[in-house]
Parts: sequence; C-alpha cells; structure tokens
Amino acid sequence: MTMRAAWQQLAEDRILDAQAHLVVGVDRWSAAYYLIGYAVECRLKSCVLARVATHPEVIFQDRNFSSSAWTHDLESLLIVADLKAARDSDASVNNTLYTNWQQVKQWNEKSRYEQKTQAEAQRLFDAVTNPTDGVMQWIRARW
Repeated sequence: MTMRAAWQQLAEDRILDAQAHLVVGVDRWSAAYYLIGYAVECRLKSCVLARVATHPEVIFQDRNFSSSAWTHDLESLLIVADLKAARDSDASVNNTLYTNWQQVKQWNEKSRYEQKTQAEAQRLFDAVTNPTDGVMQWIRARW
C-alpha cells in the first residue's frame, strides 16, 4: 500500500470509528468529535502527497514545505495541499459547503483534551460526512 493510500484508508477508518462512538448508549461524544476531525486531517495529508506526486518540484520551491505538512492545522494543510483557493471558491457559491467548512475549522488537535456534547460531535460528523456537500466529499473529489 502506498503512503497516500494509507492516509486515505486511515481517514476512512477514523470516520467509521467516529460513527461507532456516536451510537446512542455508547456516549463517547468527545472521542467521536476528535476522530472525525482527525479523519479530515488524514484526508488532507493524502492530498499533500497527491500534490507532491504530480508536482515534485514543490518540495524545492518552498524551503518549509515538508515541515508545513507536519501539522494538525486543517487550514495550513489546505494551503500545503494547494486546495485553499478551490475550497474558498467552492464555498463562496455553496452555502452548505461553506457552513460545513466553518464547523470543521473549529476542530484542532487540542480537541482531544476537551469534553464535547453529543450535539457538537454530531454537528461535526454531519458537516464532514454529508453525502453531497460534506467536507469529505469535497476532499475526495480532489485526492
């Protein structure tokens, strides 16, 4: 399995893990919240690898390219993956996609230390997994 495929599979696995934590009776909202955000991070890292595969010169054009990819910050990963302009453009004409990205932008690696409610976890999960305007659908189209 290629490194890119491994990141893609990890993203898919984390979606399933988050979904399992959202089941009523399990009540693991904080874990679900963190895992779904982590899934987005993994997908974006797959997009970074796709960019490097098609444009390997990028690692020499920006001295900090490699270290910039070693982040958990989703907005920074969008930039490193060269997807921020496309996201901004698409979100400007699709209000649901815009709203979903706004939800996702609230996630960060420190979320693993925070308590989240069922509503917070479900909102993030829905923003990420919406089958037509979800963040994952948008990223999948670009990886």
